[in-house]
Amino acid sequence: MTRSASAITVLGASGRTGAALCRALLARGDSVIPVVRNPARWAARGIPLEPRLAEIGDHKALARALEGAERIVSTAHARWAAAIQRAAPPGATLVLIGSTRRFSRWPDAHGDGVRAGEAAFLSGPQPGVMLHPTMIYGAQGENNVQRLAALLRRLPVAPLPGGGRALVQPIYQDDLTACLLAALDRDWPTPRTLVVAGPEPVAYRDFLAAVAHAAGRRAPPVLPMPLAPLVLLGRVAALVPGLPRIGPDELRRLTEDKAFDIAEMRATLGVSPRSLAEGLAETFAHATG
Repeated sequence: MTRSASAITVLGASGRTGAALCRALLARGDSVIPVVRNPARWAARGIPLEPRLAEIGDHKALARALEGAERIVSTAHARWAAAIQRAAPPGATLVLIGSTRRFSRWPDAHGDGVRAGEAAFLSGPQPGVMLHPTMIYGAQGENNVQRLAALLRRLPVAPLPGGGRALVQPIYQDDLTACLLAALDRDWPTPRTLVVAGPEPVAYRDFLAAVAHAAGRRAPPVLPMPLAPLVLLGRVAALVPGLPRIGPDELRRLTEDKAFDIAEMRATLGVSPRSLAEGLAETFAHATG
């Protein structure tokens, strides 16, 4: 395991994961070059670094922003992997964020983009790793569990496809950040992928109950429902002011297990993720603190 003294270039630095990574890098004394497309959004993060400006789709601007980079992290969508490869110096190490959506059996633009980005990365010239995280929660401004908690306050019952027995394995933001830091500190002789997730899968109905408990509320009883009526109900709910929107793709993914063996994550990156109960407690403590 090695660690260069060169600056680390972070694409998508103004996003939730990018900003969390920049703060962690600064805290451990690394030199960081943030690359953003929206300077106002970056300024709102309050991180004392001057960014480079570039749209990932603008090859010339991106190449200028990445000039001389030896280690590049991208928290942008994985579909941009090929564009990053073309703009990056040939010998640069890439650490990219993908998504476990690439394993979904339900076709959608997000998952298709991750699969295409993964294929481009694995066949490209630069070494590195593409991390495929499960659902991320606990970041500043994240809305996965916060939105779910808001929805639970309004529902007398929780209608779930299959009764919510499908498995989920969300990862806490700080644990994902630890995985990114560990990936930056490794030598990657070739491009490869790695799934990063929480410590163990739980049924979605139990995840829902854990979110309600952490938010200080009683979980509504689960009402098993077929998928088709739920999709229709979601479309109707989208018309009601104040109710969070839940799209058909989200509902379909509630019918498939998202459970992963993280032995390789622990062995390769040395990260042991915190429990769901611990992560949710920290999430809601920060939200009310």
